[in-house]
Amino acid sequence: MSNQSVSNQSVKLGTPVNYGRNVWVQTERKAHEAWGKLTMRSPRAAAVMHNLVANMGHQNAVVIAQKTLAKLTGCSVATLKRAIADLEAERWIKVVQIGQNGTVNAYVVNSDVAWGESRDQIGRLSVFSAAVIADAEDQTAERLERSGLRKLPIIYPPEFAMPHGEGEPGAQISLPGFEPVIEGKR
Repeated sequence: MSNQSVSNQSVKLGTPVNYGRNVWVQTERKAHEAWGKLTMRSPRAAAVMHNLVANMGHQNAVVIAQKTLAKLTGCSVATLKRAIADLEAERWIKVVQIGQNGTVNAYVVNSDVAWGESRDQIGRLSVFSAAVIADAEDQTAERLERSGLRKLPIIYPPEFAMPHGEGEPGAQISLPGFEPVIEGKR
């Protein structure tokens, strides 16, 4: 697409992050026919595809460890790898490796097969957001513990903040009347 045609359209780059989980996806009839043939040829690949589509974010991507995806799909990691290789070779998905060892990936579902956002927003940028799935069994106890996290003060109108003390060492001094406060909604 030329720069002129982009500037002539009121193009909104990218899709805003959607914090709610979509409860539906769309597919085309031809994609369903091809998916049916995939089911006959490679049942595991078709099952993995269903799991990816069911868990993808609104921009057609999900970040998940192979071990966790294998668990969700009900197969071994070796079987999952073969299924992913089939899906990638047949252009059902694109795999974007996260980290060096390739055991955690972003799986981007081909938007000509299934999509969970308005059709005019698909393919705007190569940048995507993704639903990220992490298995609690893969985490250390320290990572799961929330007690050590910083707590931010939240006030609810008509309350107001009354700052006191010197603040954290090295922190910028607040200007009078401009103290940082997070307001919550009731």
